[in-house]
Amino acid sequence: MKKLLLLLITLSFTITSSAQYAIVSAVDLKEGSESDYLQTEKFWGPLHKKAIEDGVQTQQAVWKVIQTNDERDNPADYFIITSFSSKDQLANYSSADFGAYAQEVYKGKMSRRAITRMFDNSPNSSNERRNYHLKAVSRTILAGGGLKPGDRMSITSTISKSDDFENWETEIIKPMVEKEIINGQHRYWGLAEIYERTENAYKNATHFFFNIGVPGAERTGWQDLGSTFKGLKLRDGVQSASEHQNFVTLELVSIHN
Repeated sequence: MKKLLLLLITLSFTITSSAQYAIVSAVDLKEGSESDYLQTEKFWGPLHKKAIEDGVQTQQAVWKVIQTNDERDNPADYFIITSFSSKDQLANYSSADFGAYAQEVYKGKMSRRAITRMFDNSPNSSNERRNYHLKAVSRTILAGGGLKPGDRMSITSTISKSDDFENWETEIIKPMVEKEIINGQHRYWGLAEIYERTENAYKNATHFFFNIGVPGAERTGWQDLGSTFKGLKLRDGVQSASEHQNFVTLELVSIHN
């Protein structure tokens, strides 16, 4: 039975591993503008769906921040994660003709003037957006079916302190998480490297962790390493390889893939 589960995990990983790059946009909203912002995202959703059909991107998801320990000025209220199958696809994203998509998607539903007004007003609900370009380092499968509105995910920013940081995470931590996934205690774990960011983005983070848990499940975590000499040394190695910073807990608002 366990061999069958491992085979299914391998197959599922192959199927879900096409999105290798992403843009994470941290959105700081103006006070009292959340309703307008959500209307903007509702307008843009079908455009992203059309862009996915045309191979411009692979996924687009809007997440609301429901908890954070970020005490800096203007912390994000929402995160938008747009995924791509390659670096070239991401690089070409800015040249996509979303105006043409809007004319096609909303033909007979909205006037050209109304569409233009929606484009013009799109930036008005936010103070700023901090964008991070990410490259996937490693990840597990997404267990429990596809994502749906209401699902929760955490993002933790971290600073790599060692050349071996990614190896510690992928060779020590990832197998522990995969065991939890098999046991129904977790849904997803991912590690991505920040290779580019906008000037207004926070500077010191080098990587993001992504985790999707199972509500009510008790995770074993570090207990899997035990209290043996080897286990304690492995724990010390993992902990010294990076410095965790801020985390956010997010709730999925909408997704297109």
